[in-house]
Amino acid sequence: MPNLRAWSGGIPTALIPALVATFLAGSAAAAPAEVGGAVLTPVPFAALAGFPGPNPAASLDAFRRVCTASPPSTPQPAGIAGDPADLSAACAAAAEVAHEAAATFFQDRFEAYRVVRPGADRPGFLTGYFEPELEGSLTQAPDFPTPVLARPDDLVSLAPGETRPGLDPALRAARATAYGFGPYPDRAAIEDGALGARARPILWLRDGVDLLVLQVQGSGRVRLPDGPSVRVLYDGRNGQPYTAVAKLIVQEGHLPLEGLTLARWTTWLRAHPETARRLIRANASYIFFRLAPVEDPALGPPGAANAPLTPGRSLAVDGGLWRYGLPFWLDGPLPGGAPGDTGRLVIAADTGSAIVGPARGDLFVGTGAQAGIAAGNLRDSIGFVVLLPKPARGVAP
Repeated sequence: MPNLRAWSGGIPTALIPALVATFLAGSAAAAPAEVGGAVLTPVPFAALAGFPGPNPAASLDAFRRVCTASPPSTPQPAGIAGDPADLSAACAAAAEVAHEAAATFFQDRFEAYRVVRPGADRPGFLTGYFEPELEGSLTQAPDFPTPVLARPDDLVSLAPGETRPGLDPALRAARATAYGFGPYPDRAAIEDGALGARARPILWLRDGVDLLVLQVQGSGRVRLPDGPSVRVLYDGRNGQPYTAVAKLIVQEGHLPLEGLTLARWTTWLRAHPETARRLIRANASYIFFRLAPVEDPALGPPGAANAPLTPGRSLAVDGGLWRYGLPFWLDGPLPGGAPGDTGRLVIAADTGSAIVGPARGDLFVGTGAQAGIAAGNLRDSIGFVVLLPKPARGVAP
């Protein structure tokens, strides 16, 4: 912003506040006033304690992965926060940035806005998710009787806000038939054979609990009997509403909410197979998958942005509000962070059906059992600061 103090002698004092407001409004012209009911309040980077946090080069790498990924298979709605042209310009600039200049890059190419939800009891809510590592087989066997199904050819996925004639707008997928579109079968119907020959297994797991874990997380790695691992990736869902089985376990009084971890509730399900089957079938949502190689064991599966997820740096956001690729500063200490860390710079690279709202995020923690424990323990109130790209025309080359 120009130094008004240096040249205000020739301007009536009464006009200076209006001029300041004009300059401030111009600098934030690319930012929406609010997103999803939250107000975006400009904040200087110097006011973000600890920014950009430890190892900003890792955030730069995560940003580049989203920049170079192919477009999302489900397009994001038009008009969401994050101007695509300005973000594209920032991506082009990122390709030439050295790791040691990562912090300067984010401060030069973006402007920070605190996501403020008026009247909310907490600034924002952060959970964690992970890539499970399971055991399975490419062929059915006594130890591996539970099929993982490929996407059926009659499944029609619907983008946010999209629907089909005669279909309940709440459903996020449809079944194409000779007579039009109808609801896709729910989990219980699919397990009972409603897909017929369209139920094509691509892999077999040891039980329905492992399948549920895979479907809840949306992807996973599966170790095959002869040693190598394959990646099992999300390839669509039946669009029926999701019900958390762990929540049903608590509601029915089987386990207390306090201390409830993934390991604890999955162990309980295996110890009570009849009740487990009933509770799992109460979750109408059903996920279909495809196989892929594990190209880089250090990275996770592709998120909704089609970029490989970076442990600790990739964030699932509400994809109907925020454009993939936007950096976010998580304003507050994170579990497992180094002593003294006051926040972390992460990149929007994924979404999820439970990730709803402007100050709601799900942090990708990593792969395997230890990552699962860390993800289960991550349920924190935290502040969200979004970094919106500066208008490309206003950034010095």
